[in-house]
Amino acid sequence: MILDASDAARMHHADPVMVEEILAFVSHRLLEPEEPLDGLADRDRLAASLDGLICENGRDFREVLAIYENDLAPTVLSADSPRMFSFVPSAPTKASLLFDMVVSAASLQGISWFEAAGAVMAENQALRILSDLAGLPPESGGVFVSGGSAANLSALVVARDTMRRRRREAQLPDLPLRVVVSDQAHSSIANSLNITMMTALVVDTRATDGVLTGQSVRHALASDPDPSDICAVVATAGTTNAGIVDDIVSIGEVAREHGWWLHVDGAYGGAGILSARVRPRFAGIDRADSIVMDPHKWWFSPFDAAALLYRDPRLAAAVHTQDASYLDVIHDGDINPSDLAHHLTRRARGLPLWFSLAVNGINAYRDAVDRGIDLARYAARRLSERSDCMLVREPDLSIVLFRRRGWGEADYAHWSQDLLQRQRAFVTSSRWRGEVVGRLVFLHPATTEEMIDEVIDALG
Repeated sequence: MILDASDAARMHHADPVMVEEILAFVSHRLLEPEEPLDGLADRDRLAASLDGLICENGRDFREVLAIYENDLAPTVLSADSPRMFSFVPSAPTKASLLFDMVVSAASLQGISWFEAAGAVMAENQALRILSDLAGLPPESGGVFVSGGSAANLSALVVARDTMRRRRREAQLPDLPLRVVVSDQAHSSIANSLNITMMTALVVDTRATDGVLTGQSVRHALASDPDPSDICAVVATAGTTNAGIVDDIVSIGEVAREHGWWLHVDGAYGGAGILSARVRPRFAGIDRADSIVMDPHKWWFSPFDAAALLYRDPRLAAAVHTQDASYLDVIHDGDINPSDLAHHLTRRARGLPLWFSLAVNGINAYRDAVDRGIDLARYAARRLSERSDCMLVREPDLSIVLFRRRGWGEADYAHWSQDLLQRQRAFVTSSRWRGEVVGRLVFLHPATTEEMIDEVIDALG
């Protein structure tokens, strides 16, 4: 027996009441004067709320929505709260959130020009803005992927395979390749090297206050028995732990001398190029072969989006383009988004950034980034004024590391728990050279000095 189409497709007929009520729920969330922090969870209560919820015949949407609103949502830390000072927060603009709904409601994909020319064109316009701000040439291009980890992996695959091709053309034998990295590089770099079966030449940056420099790279090379297997170097434009910007100019000079790929991981800090007060720290980023910047961090877009930029996207397409008989139709001469990273199917995740950039203008982004830098400097000044605190280092961007004299890991944990229980802020400790320290990250432009004062005063 063949099912009747109207019965089999009953999930695909919109319920006008459900549409209206969910849109009303979303409207209420978007119009709240301050995003709630939330984040307190009871595992047993959650399990009881969800027990048996999914069943053969479904449930009324109001019942399910109520469980989400009353039981689930309050246990999810809001990365977009102006009181979120841990990890790397997210502060998507209202325009980007609304347009993310458009992308989802229309099920917009962005695999190829053939299938999604309008979406790809708009995404490319946003990527062009980022590329121009970084100073990349007109022929540069890129793609939006899910996050910095996926972007770093995709770029390093291109670096590896480009070197392999060059070695073959020079009739040199294949050999395991290495990448020069800082001891402050993001954990995804090590993971990417593991996946790509490359290894790292790790450069100690203790003598340079955590900053990778061309001189420190040269020093590491001087003690290396045979650096001929190195294919790339990774500079970081805003380390995730401390917000450190490496000396990209001098690192790039070493890369050019040796014919290495220069990759710049600006997943968190890349938006600093917008700010006139810190833009000089990014000198040399225009010489990069690949750059990562995450819109879902300091470019104020929803999760999940990372911009992966290539100086020469043809090199990436030569590595990542997938060939299959059913895909022949999409390979008609244009470089597709699916050709530039280790993915095929992808949502048009760059459109919320595109819409928000167009609606708000780049100057609004500059002001928001400058606000984060101002907040970090304010917090650093407040901490420096206390006799019981000291900065680990002056902040380069919007991350502050500090010591609370006499405190250990348990003290920082109590500080964190107390502030979260009172819904005043979410803070966590980190480590610097093995020492447990306090860490504050400022990204949301609606964060106030009074919020920071409350967190610092809670240090006792």
